[in-house]
Amino acid sequence: MKIYRSISEPIRDGANWDERWNSEDNGLIACWERGREKRLEDPELAARAADGKLVVLPWKGGVEKAIKKKHKFGTLFYLAMWQGLRGEDLNIDTAEDITLTCTATGMAVVFTANNKKYAEA
Repeated sequence: MKIYRSISEPIRDGANWDERWNSEDNGLIACWERGREKRLEDPELAARAADGKLVVLPWKGGVEKAIKKKHKFGTLFYLAMWQGLRGEDLNIDTAEDITLTCTATGMAVVFTANNKKYAEA
């Protein structure tokens, strides 16, 4: 499923927990909106993300340092928050894995909806 939301749309106000996490997007919009808020709270972190660094966030997918494996797995929640932190539109296809490479470490991260991949990694 393609999840898209324009950066020009306002952050939702007053949505309850169920609306944020159990709607059709499964919480991706909520993660993206939190990333947008975090962009205002921590401009230095946002600048690092804008430079292509996969900064550490609450969701699995950030890179502190390179590991011996060629890649690791991350959640789509991370990807959504990272896109918001960078000031980008939310643009995720949940049916596809998305691979990004951290500009600081060179580590590749495969963002996936398949929780078995990142739970075992």
